[in-house]
Amino acid sequence: MIEIGKYNTLEILRHTSVGLYLGDESGEDVLLPNKYCPEEYEIGGKLEVFVYRDYAERKIATNIDPKIKLHEFAFLQVTAVSEVGAFLDWGLEKDLLVPFKEQRQKMEQGRWYVVYLNIDEKSYRLYASNKTDKFLSNDNLTIEEGDMVSLMALSRSEIGYNVIVNNKHKGLVFANEVFRTLNVGDRLTGYVKKIREDNKIDITLQPIGYEQFNDVNVNRLISLLETNNGVLLLSDKSSPDEIYAVAGMSKKAFKRAVGALYKAGRVVLEKEKTILKS
Repeated sequence: MIEIGKYNTLEILRHTSVGLYLGDESGEDVLLPNKYCPEEYEIGGKLEVFVYRDYAERKIATNIDPKIKLHEFAFLQVTAVSEVGAFLDWGLEKDLLVPFKEQRQKMEQGRWYVVYLNIDEKSYRLYASNKTDKFLSNDNLTIEEGDMVSLMALSRSEIGYNVIVNNKHKGLVFANEVFRTLNVGDRLTGYVKKIREDNKIDITLQPIGYEQFNDVNVNRLISLLETNNGVLLLSDKSSPDEIYAVAGMSKKAFKRAVGALYKAGRVVLEKEKTILKS
């Protein structure tokens, strides 16, 4: 069966005036319109295509990469609002519908939202949902403390940022551990710092362990020095705000990283600047 909302590797069956028909082992076929057809192909060859439904609700193939795939989250913009719901730009010709019942609050044209792509089990139509919590579960965790994980910033809370962890779970990054600008929808890498008894997940954006943490910041400082002709107008006398604005890390992390570089003989420390040794 050709699956919608996903990539399918299909066989080129035949060429017609409207495009190529592609099929799978079950005997089902789908049209790849002319505008998406490769210049060179062979009948019997294989193509990987994304399949969704067109305006007539027929399965259709495309070689365009969508901004979201089935059972994934993405940060998308509302292009229009109608009597049936809101429509999102997901990179394909036909916009993606968020029915009113799947909106956490009434969506507005032009605004961006984190949504989940799902499929209706009865009609087999794709739809997006802004009620993200019902698609996240911490009941059966697939991660352990210390694991590196993929994250999407979901929302800001009083104590930090709620994040989607590995497209499955919900975690929290505490605000006092964020040393960079973080916006809803941002994708980044994090690390599982702690799993509490209630299966709540604490996430850090820095590698676990002092040595790993320091290596990341050391490399960041070296890169900054190299791109600024070997001179960084920062020292241990600089304010935390100055250090964060230039280096994107806390003053404590900066002092550790500079100290490591100094001990290694890589930098010269002056009152108001750090100089990379040639």
